[in-house]
Amino acid sequence: MNRQAAGWIIALIALIALPFVYRDPYHLHILVLILIWSFAYTSWSMMGRFGLVSLGHGGFMGIGAYVTALLWNHLGLSPWIGIPISMVAAGALALIVGYPCFRFRITGHYFVLVTLALSGIVLQVITATRDYTGGSLGYTPNRTSGNKGLLALQFDDKTTWYLIALGIWLAGLVIWRAIDRSMIRHALEAISEDEDAAAAAGVDVTAEKLKITLLSALMTALAGAIYCQYQMFITPDTVSGIAVSLQMVFAAIVGGLFVSLGPTVGAIITILLAEVLRISFGTKAVGWDNLVYGVLLVLFIIFLPKGILGSVIDRIKSPRKPSRSHEQQTVPIAHR
Repeated sequence: MNRQAAGWIIALIALIALPFVYRDPYHLHILVLILIWSFAYTSWSMMGRFGLVSLGHGGFMGIGAYVTALLWNHLGLSPWIGIPISMVAAGALALIVGYPCFRFRITGHYFVLVTLALSGIVLQVITATRDYTGGSLGYTPNRTSGNKGLLALQFDDKTTWYLIALGIWLAGLVIWRAIDRSMIRHALEAISEDEDAAAAAGVDVTAEKLKITLLSALMTALAGAIYCQYQMFITPDTVSGIAVSLQMVFAAIVGGLFVSLGPTVGAIITILLAEVLRISFGTKAVGWDNLVYGVLLVLFIIFLPKGILGSVIDRIKSPRKPSRSHEQQTVPIAHR
């Protein structure tokens, strides 16, 4: 066993043991949020790392949250059934929007605008159907008690939710690694470089783009459903819309778009930033986090395009270049 594998095993054991050793409810709550949002950001980066910049993932997350809650409240369907249905709904929407875009080569800025419209439409539908969804006032899944907690996926214990969120987060890393080691990665990298050249080499451009889009949408819907079940209260602004999509873009880019743990670093930054603003300024700071996200996003794109974790890894892997004075001293000696 190499050192890297041993390090991962030790880290995993420590993460599993953490809630049994340290039981502070508030800190466990923050950790649960970080893990859930890390999974959501990882879902977005599945597409973003290959040049498929989407601003519609807030729509997929909203579908996952609201469909699960609505099926539970109105039809009595357990979230164990409602979550797969919500994921199918999000996947179907991703295919409906993605196929014509990829089939007719709608890429770049135009693809971003299409996904932006998708996110806005989902937000407007949730808000407009307020008789069912509660609109902008928010929506609360019906609570249950006793032995029905497992059936309803409702737990009061923070430790249980921490372990669930940890499992979801680990699943996201496993999926990332599987994609990273598959032929899909090479096909999508070729497509991101030159679609025509990739198609000439035998790559089915439309099919490969649809695969990663579908996977990303399914994962994002799952993140929305889990977030809803944990918080037991959702609003259109917290799980859907352009603000959520921009938050995903910011976190993935700041943490490191091309590194598996990059979205996790981004989640730590976004969650802690929101908490610091809430504690320090209260209701006066509502919306400030989005402003800070926008400013930092511009700065990172310009000065640190590989994100925090990506830049750190590059610095560790790349050897230091010799200084100019050293080169001037050694070059003459080599010619003697």
